Amino acid sequence: MVAQLQPGSALETKERILLTAFQLFHEQGFHATGIATIVREAGINPGSLYHFFESKDHLLLNVLEFAIGYLGPAVMEPVESQTPDPIARIFALLNQYRDGMVRHGCRMGCPIGNLALEVSDGNLNARRLIHRNFENWASRVEGWLVEAGYRFPSDVNRAQLARFVLTVMEGGLMQARAANDLKPFDDSVAVLRDHLNLLLRTQAGRSRTGKKKHTKPRTRK
Repeated sequence: MVAQLQPGSALETKERILLTAFQLFHEQGFHATGIATIVREAGINPGSLYHFFESKDHLLLNVLEFAIGYLGPAVMEPVESQTPDPIARIFALLNQYRDGMVRHGCRMGCPIGNLALEVSDGNLNARRLIHRNFENWASRVEGWLVEAGYRFPSDVNRAQLARFVLTVMEGGLMQARAANDLKPFDDSVAVLRDHLNLLLRTQAGRSRTGKKKHTKPRTRK
């Protein structure tokens, strides 16, 4: 996280609980992770946890808020530092998720995607925060697509395309976990790459013939 923590501070303890819970929910699932496990792995006593979080459901909401802040420094900014090319960033981002699947033997997948499947439909507050996490992810990718400017046709809706990238990532990871094989993920990414290459070639052809060179790219409304 961005915050500078002082050793022994209450903020440090709270952040440690949140990061530990976030990791355990990813590894084991929300329902399978007990408070005792979180307390043990965070190296705290139960009173410290309940000082900040009145229940496990309250902790979940805070973990999802934590994930919103965690997205930039932990996921997106490392990708942006790899390459200035906004289109290359998309595939660097997807490869980052792929590397995680390789490290974990096609287990675990996306932490927010897993919670989206596990959290009850009746838990509206949690589902709203899950949705916000997805929205922030797609919005960052949309920004890269907008940054690509006139390399794409102007009639391509960048927001919808960013949503498609998110769908490729989440769907590919879910299928790879089910198959215990990276092929479904790799196949999905390959189709996305073909689609983006087709859009790039289409725009290059239009530019050569002078068509639609100066129309503003479409984004969210």
